[in-house]
Amino acid sequence: MIIGVAGPYSAPTAQQRQQNLDAMNEAAAKLLELGHTPIIGMNAALPVLAKANISDVYKATMEISLAVISACDALLLLAESPGANKERDLIHAQGKPVFTSINQIIAVQK
Repeated sequence: MIIGVAGPYSAPTAQQRQQNLDAMNEAAAKLLELGHTPIIGMNAALPVLAKANISDVYKATMEISLAVISACDALLLLAESPGANKERDLIHAQGKPVFTSINQIIAVQK
């Protein structure tokens, strides 16, 4: 399954943002080990945003993240945030499953 990983990214400091991104990447690594293809919208957005000269960074971030997540079969929601909730709502609207733990995904695999 292609599983998007969503969770909070925004934070007051660069260190906290990195910790949030690390948490998503660690969950994605576990999904990969389980045989899934993990995708993180922020990983698609951040390199593009670093090179873009745009005024509304949040809007662009969400457009890229939602485009990436829309191609997924399911979503792993690590924790809620405004952006992660938009990704969750998109997956729900598509009738696809939203998991809140890797153990739920493992249970479905059995």
